[in-house]
Amino acid sequence: MKRISLWLLILVFTASVAGAQDAATQQQLDKLSGQIQDLLEAQAQNGKRIDALEKEIGDLRDKVNTPQVSDSASRDDLKKLAEQVQQIDQKRSDDRDLILKEIEKLGKAAALAPMPTSHRNSVTPKATADDTTTAAGPKSGYYYTIKDGDTLGLIAKAYRDSDQHVKVTKAQIIAANPGLDPNKLYVGKKIFIPDPNAK
Repeated sequence: MKRISLWLLILVFTASVAGAQDAATQQQLDKLSGQIQDLLEAQAQNGKRIDALEKEIGDLRDKVNTPQVSDSASRDDLKKLAEQVQQIDQKRSDDRDLILKEIEKLGKAAALAPMPTSHRNSVTPKATADDTTTAAGPKSGYYYTIKDGDTLGLIAKAYRDSDQHVKVTKAQIIAANPGLDPNKLYVGKKIFIPDPNAK
């Protein structure tokens, strides 16, 4: 019996010691659990700070890599501007050449045109049948040299009012001079004035 009671005593003591150890272990586990929780919260806060720092570094990197806007022109801008100036200069040169060619043509045309005669109040002598160049209409009439300010209407009136009293119309003058443009009378050009009354 002594032996049994000794065993009981050892068992009770071991149980009480184990219970005490379980309570201490539980206390240590709770303490460790709290510390782990604090560490996790601190780690989460540090993660947020790291994310904020990474964002700030990214923004700074973008600012550094973005070229600054300024009033100065880039090399490409200057190259494009130089090309445009060359194109404009080429067009100006082409226009100048064209103008010079047209002036040369006008000079040649002016050199071929007969010199203008002085204003006369009298009409040119009567043309003979051999002098006329028209196939239709009257074969007799007068040659007239166009003067500055002349119109076909004024020329016809001058012949009607002259001593010869040539009853000619503007339409008859146009018909007697094929290719004559009544709106473009050139000073110094001779035209034929038909005499409808002549036989």
